[in-house]
Amino acid sequence: MSENDTPEQPWRNFYGRRHGKTLNKAQKEYLREDLPGRLPGPVGWDVNPDREPLDMETRFKGKPVWLEVGFGGGEHLAHMAQTYPEVEFIGCEPFVNGVAMLLGKLRREKIPNVAVHPGDARDLMDVLPAGSISKAFLLYPDPWPKSKHHRRRFVTQEHLEPLHRALKPGSEFRVATDIPDYVRQTVEEVPQAGFEPLFDVPAAFDFDDPQPVSGDWDTPWEDWLSTRYEQKALREGRKPHYLTYRRI
Repeated sequence: MSENDTPEQPWRNFYGRRHGKTLNKAQKEYLREDLPGRLPGPVGWDVNPDREPLDMETRFKGKPVWLEVGFGGGEHLAHMAQTYPEVEFIGCEPFVNGVAMLLGKLRREKIPNVAVHPGDARDLMDVLPAGSISKAFLLYPDPWPKSKHHRRRFVTQEHLEPLHRALKPGSEFRVATDIPDYVRQTVEEVPQAGFEPLFDVPAAFDFDDPQPVSGDWDTPWEDWLSTRYEQKALREGRKPHYLTYRRI
């Protein structure tokens, strides 16, 4: 391909939900009025077919940028943005109802330092400059429990390699999950992509046990906000795990 050719958009299957219950009037307003000003820049193939890297310096005023992949309803993302006002955040979420929920929080609580990509995180990582992200979060991702669907999980090389490229050397990557088999795949795949674990896997850990042996990954981070999803998992007897990695 010559330097004047436009890159060909890759075929990417998307398996999650994009729409849920019908949005109410306020949620539609948030999407219409607030989302355009919250975008991190030209991400989609329709607006950036040449896949030009985002101008992070201008868009985020030279501040450190943290990334949350799949922010759900945005509870953790809004909490972190308020906790660290000196940091800029990018949240990725393809589920439009979750995007509308976050935008409502940001408006009501007047949180300025959050950009939102309402789509596939892979499209965003296409255009993130190398080493432009200082910390990343993957919190309670879709577990895809059936074995034949494990390749759909975020903790595969398709997602982890571009995340590694986007992260600064030495930066932190946090994963939280209540699914033991997701822990297993995380432990197996994340180091292969160039991350070192900052925890020890207990020797007696059984990835098939819904209440596996405790380890140093049982304690949440000091700045952690327990989300509604986590509270539901605890009520249903599932044990959260908090895995911290460093980008090598």
